[in-house]
Amino acid sequence: MTKQAVNKVVLAYSGGLDTSIILKWLQDTYQCEVVTFTADIGLGEEVEPARVKAKAGGASAIYIEDLTEEFARDYVFPMFRANAIYEGEYLLGTSIARPLIAKRMIEIANIEGADAVSHGATGKGNDQVRFELGFYALKPDVKVIAPWRVWDLNSRQQMLDFAQKHGIEIERKREGTKSPYSMDANLLHISYEGYDLEDPWNEPPESMWRWTVSPGDAPDEAEYVELSYQGGDITAVNGVTMTPANVLLELNRLGSKHGIGRTDIVENRYVGMKSRGCYETPGGTIMLKAHRAIESITVDREAAHLKDELMPRYAKLIYNGYWFAPEMRMMQSAINASQATVNGTVRVKLYKGNVIVAGRKSDNSLFDERLCTFEDDEGAYNQKDAEGFIKLNALRLRMNNLAGKKAG
Repeated sequence: MTKQAVNKVVLAYSGGLDTSIILKWLQDTYQCEVVTFTADIGLGEEVEPARVKAKAGGASAIYIEDLTEEFARDYVFPMFRANAIYEGEYLLGTSIARPLIAKRMIEIANIEGADAVSHGATGKGNDQVRFELGFYALKPDVKVIAPWRVWDLNSRQQMLDFAQKHGIEIERKREGTKSPYSMDANLLHISYEGYDLEDPWNEPPESMWRWTVSPGDAPDEAEYVELSYQGGDITAVNGVTMTPANVLLELNRLGSKHGIGRTDIVENRYVGMKSRGCYETPGGTIMLKAHRAIESITVDREAAHLKDELMPRYAKLIYNGYWFAPEMRMMQSAINASQATVNGTVRVKLYKGNVIVAGRKSDNSLFDERLCTFEDDEGAYNQKDAEGFIKLNALRLRMNNLAGKKAG
């Protein structure tokens, strides 16, 4: 891409070291206008300072938007209808945020007449893939600038020297107050990578965790929480109706209090390498357990099993960045259809890092006490019918055995 090829760029901008440098680097390298976009998706941090820094950096337009409710409603909640979990442990907190940011960047590019978009993801990670697959899916002819893949600022010191040379103000926290980890936070989770976590033998220090108390230090008394469901989504917590974002905020508060949602995993990145990361997903951990509980009494067996078969593929699509792919739309439609009867209430018990299902009920329940009781079922089920059922299902097994004896 030549300097003349770009007139205006929309940059995903946090105001930190990397994106502050990228803002200036784009201006110098392409002699173009740069529009900054800062998304608030429940970071738990003040995002307005990014406006001051972007203005000082010469951004031609500055967008700072609260996408928290959209994130919860249109991305997190649909994902939890699928019970999505990557490689058995990761609740996809970073992965599910990227398509929303990509979508809004393309919308801003269209508003501003920008011909390019840019991000600060490195060439080693998943986020570059997630952002760019989203960009291309929504605006096929957009130009993408990924500085980490093309510039010569290959060390932290080189970046600091660049900032000093160009008068870019970089926040320097007192020694010992800044976390050594690479972190990403949003309404669903907070992640930690790098530093001593790069050795998978090292146990994460207790001081690393930001959201949750240690399960050992959690309250000695369990807390019961009732979650109301409609169409597969939580609509109320303990009888109080809430928006999706407020549901997640409340469950984060409760889960953090009881030491719920810590994970330490080695995952397979899409680009090919293994990566060790630690995550805190308190509200999401509660949501996953409770959703499976309400589905257990409201979803037909074969529909539930089909969902479980689809889920790893669904989770992998999110992890790899294919939220806007045709196969993703197809699976989401099927999953949404399965949730029509997922209505009712789940009671969970939160205790020292555990989410324990304590009850579930629904007007759409498929559970019939008469059919499974050990007491008199008053003729609801004829046990003699099981003999023919078993013999029909055993027919091929018997035939295989007989054929094997003839051949042997």
